[in-house]
Amino acid sequence: MTTPPSTDRPDTDRPTATHNPASGVKHMKWWGWGVEGVAFHFDDKPKFAPFVKQAVGLDLSGEAPPASVDFSTLTVPAPKISDDLLTELRGVVGSENVISDDEPRVVHTYGKSIRDLLRIRSGDLPRVPDVVAYPGDEDEVQRIVDLAVAADAVLIPFGGGSNISGSLQPPAGETRTVISLDMGRLNKVLDVDEDSGLARIQAGAQGPDLEEQLNKRGWTVGHFPDSFNHSTIGGWVATRSSGMQSDKFGDISDITRGVRVATPSGPLVLRPLPSTSTGPSVREMILGSEGRLGVITAVSAQVHRLPEERVILAYFYPTFDAGLEAMHDISLLDSRPSITRVSDAGETGFTLATAKKTSVGQTVLFKVLQRRGWDLDKMCLSFVGFEGTKAHVARQQAAVKEIVKKHGGMGVGKGPGVLYDQKKFDTPYIRDFLLDWGGAADVSETAAPWSRLKDVYYNTIDAAKQAYKELGIDPGWVMCHLSHSYHSGACLYFTFAFVYGDRDPLPLYEVVKKAIQQSFIDNGATLSHHHAVGTEHSPWLSQDISPAGEKIMKGLFAAVDPGSNFNPGKITS
Repeated sequence: MTTPPSTDRPDTDRPTATHNPASGVKHMKWWGWGVEGVAFHFDDKPKFAPFVKQAVGLDLSGEAPPASVDFSTLTVPAPKISDDLLTELRGVVGSENVISDDEPRVVHTYGKSIRDLLRIRSGDLPRVPDVVAYPGDEDEVQRIVDLAVAADAVLIPFGGGSNISGSLQPPAGETRTVISLDMGRLNKVLDVDEDSGLARIQAGAQGPDLEEQLNKRGWTVGHFPDSFNHSTIGGWVATRSSGMQSDKFGDISDITRGVRVATPSGPLVLRPLPSTSTGPSVREMILGSEGRLGVITAVSAQVHRLPEERVILAYFYPTFDAGLEAMHDISLLDSRPSITRVSDAGETGFTLATAKKTSVGQTVLFKVLQRRGWDLDKMCLSFVGFEGTKAHVARQQAAVKEIVKKHGGMGVGKGPGVLYDQKKFDTPYIRDFLLDWGGAADVSETAAPWSRLKDVYYNTIDAAKQAYKELGIDPGWVMCHLSHSYHSGACLYFTFAFVYGDRDPLPLYEVVKKAIQQSFIDNGATLSHHHAVGTEHSPWLSQDISPAGEKIMKGLFAAVDPGSNFNPGKITS
């Protein structure tokens, strides 16, 4: 079965609040990641507290700080919506599916970036949606689109709310009515064309739900982003998402063969064709459009039969350079693995520190590596995933084994891979935990050609460290892994963290974030590989795609949406 085990129930230590509207649509906590009653703790992870103390200077001894989230302390702006528009919305989707209560409006205000979480925890709510509407089918979506344009309202599509690039919040100075269009009721796999391997899926289907429906029929979409448990296929398309198995299945732009979109001009229908020559690709325009061109209602996705065998193996390399070189060689194999990932020494240390115990076998292995001359402080952990028939998996493993050996690496079996597979969706919970203790952590990811990859890595690490130095943060933390490989290059995924203490964390975050993002551009990489542009990355758009490219993009948005009714201010103003 290709669907990774759901592990959205890691260590729990306190009750949390969430909101479940009458429609039954699932939402994350208004103040953090994940679902009610789930949080991170380190009581059974003996290496975690020492690691955090060394990495960012945060002392986790003593009593945990009290939870700093209390909805009753928020001042939520009153909704601004006319009785006529409210009545019309209720006429489309039913009164029970038009919500104007404070908590659901707050849930739909932000995504889950560190900026979003810091603002929501501090009660910074300059503008929230005035109403949340839950359409039940494509016709209702189109009717709401038409109502919004006629009323000159702002319409912001909402999937799972997992976005971390500022793609969801209403503009602070927006005076028009803001409608959050929650697609959660559109959560079905409508049909599967088994001859073509194409599934038609409603845009609001979250990862676990659509995989469950596909798996029952023997299929998988093969798309597993970090946000899998709480994101939708419509959101994946709107942000040009990549998944952990994109080496084999491709990113969402490869998986998406057709799409249906509610636009100001009526329904846009792009049939699921294998390839076309019909001028500039409208499908490509929709991919990554973040709601600026309309509301995605359904996706025709390329799907695959569940594999006979699936295994993830772990490897160690003596250095990150050796790991990068091995990933490059693996990317050139005729038969590609499904996952190619290698962490630098910092992230390897973090991964080992989150383990519940150190096995006897691991202790023996590390002693063997030391006798071979390895510096364990430079050692890097890698995961490679294989799937297909047993014979195919065996051939892949043999080819990878030779490459690992060539670059001085060592295979360490299935055990770490099983743990990775079980826990890979749980890391965001640690960010909420750190916020409770006065620490901030976030991510930036990019992609570059293989020839530029090492420069991107080392110069970005240096840029982050220099930013910490300028801010007087000692120590500050930055770590990285390679997460997706292509014939011509790869994605590097950076995580950075620091303790802010009594200082305002947002200005500190902005300095570090800007240093990392500018390093990407200066070293020949892109502003984002799969987290989208939103408002977080828009300052670098012109440098990335050139001023002429940004002008084309602005012209496209203005032509399709002359009234700027659709998620204004995202990607480019």
